[in-house]
Amino acid sequence: MIQHLDVDGVTTLLAPTAGPMHAGLTFRVGTADETLARSGITHLVEHLALAPLGLADYHFNGVTAPIFTSFHMQGSEQDIADFLTAVCGSLLDLPLARMEVEKEILRTEWSSRGTAAIGDLALWRHGARDHGLSSYPEFGLPALTADDLRQWVARWFTRENGVLWIAGDRVPAGLRLPLPEGVRQPVPPVSSALPQTPAYFVNGSRAVVLDAVVRRRTAANVFTGVLERELYRALRQEGGLSYAIQTGYEPRGDGHVTLRALADALPEKQDAVLGGFVDVLAKLRVGRFDQADLDATVAKREDLLATAEVDAARLPSRALNLLTGEPNLSLDEQRAELKAVTIGDLHDVAREATSSALLMVPDGHRADWAGFVAAPTCSADAVAGTTYREKRGTAELRVGTDGVSYLASHGPATIRYAECAVLLAWPDGGRQLIGEDGISLRIEPTLFELHPATVPTIDAQVPADRQVVMPARDPEHIPRPRPAESAAGRPGGRSWWEIPVLVLCWLAVLGVGGLALIFTVGTFATPAEERDGWLWGIVVVSWLLTAILALPIVLLRQRRRR
Repeated sequence: MIQHLDVDGVTTLLAPTAGPMHAGLTFRVGTADETLARSGITHLVEHLALAPLGLADYHFNGVTAPIFTSFHMQGSEQDIADFLTAVCGSLLDLPLARMEVEKEILRTEWSSRGTAAIGDLALWRHGARDHGLSSYPEFGLPALTADDLRQWVARWFTRENGVLWIAGDRVPAGLRLPLPEGVRQPVPPVSSALPQTPAYFVNGSRAVVLDAVVRRRTAANVFTGVLERELYRALRQEGGLSYAIQTGYEPRGDGHVTLRALADALPEKQDAVLGGFVDVLAKLRVGRFDQADLDATVAKREDLLATAEVDAARLPSRALNLLTGEPNLSLDEQRAELKAVTIGDLHDVAREATSSALLMVPDGHRADWAGFVAAPTCSADAVAGTTYREKRGTAELRVGTDGVSYLASHGPATIRYAECAVLLAWPDGGRQLIGEDGISLRIEPTLFELHPATVPTIDAQVPADRQVVMPARDPEHIPRPRPAESAAGRPGGRSWWEIPVLVLCWLAVLGVGGLALIFTVGTFATPAEERDGWLWGIVVVSWLLTAILALPIVLLRQRRRR
């Protein structure tokens, strides 16, 4: 049984457990509530709240997700009481002396994440806002101030916007949650950067990944299990093409969930994995499900509901449902809904998933042959304004009164000032603008013939709360113009006359060198008493002339290498 209690004005869930006590405090705030220009603020608050705790004998941690932030610990009753009380105390009075240290730790954390196979999915689906921010570095960290953090805590980390959950037989004695008063915050609206679905994009990861959005329901949860069985059977058991086959089900708090499926592939098998993956999706889209897969998936989920620790295990998800306003089903209701799922229900989920699908394919591959449209990589139009040409190249930068466009052969990249998610400003004058749709462009004074007032004009058009001053760059990291190109487009300043001169010099060397060789052989073949001095003179002069003619060849080859 899960009890609903109240601790210091914070809604509390309590469920028994046979193991050590485990408790957490979850708030309805996450990365999706931030803006790109202030991204990282929730994560920084989480780190600062835990910073004074140091080491502990039991495990504790904090988590910052798109729509929630949670602090949790497993240990003794007294340890948990001390932990949660200390966390709330830190939230009330943040240890701001550690702010810059924690910023550096967060930057290190991001740099050590590596490139996850699914890391870019959020960006391609949502752009540079709400749920898409999880794909970006925490650009806002350098500009965050103590006042920013205090205001963020006062708005989001409140009694009404949090839920305490405890897996144990009682509320720990001495537990206090001295949080400020506030209101329950709704989940943020979800944006889309995709004008059309199903869509696909190309990524350097050696995997095929599906990202889909469907209505939250038990049949959708069961569908993920059936999809995993189908992919495992087709790509691993029968085809021997993939090793890792995974699916996921992530509620968004707005009545929808994100479904994901992944299959890895060796470079030489990527074609086959992509084809097999799409074949499975097509099979399910037309309703070709195996009843045995449905029965096995339902049975597996029923087994989880029958475990002794099921109530304790459900506490974190039930806390999140309370915060987002999603329904919390009883165990009997969950079992009944599982038993009621039919092949027809799965077919409905499959059609919904494939119609909203975003497919990630490896480099060098496409998915338009399967009915997926390419996700946009450039803008539909360009702004009107003053055009600046690239110093070395054919690209153009156009600066207008309402935005900026970068014009290149692959299409325009346009960012309107009103839709700019962030402007990153370097002291050397370099700028990067990222639009809310995820389109990005860089402005480098070293690469374009810009008017001195161009960059300040752009800065003045972007709202101050969307600008981030970046640390100075190493001079070696500042872009420089490419070497001059010839009409043939070869770098290094090569001129049109080099090839003809090389050919003529080689012909002359071969001709004169051949004659020198003939004179040399003829001179040695002549009896010694008949050799005149003039013969040796001809030999020396011919070889000297050969060397002179070969010198331009050596010099030109060195020039071309440079």
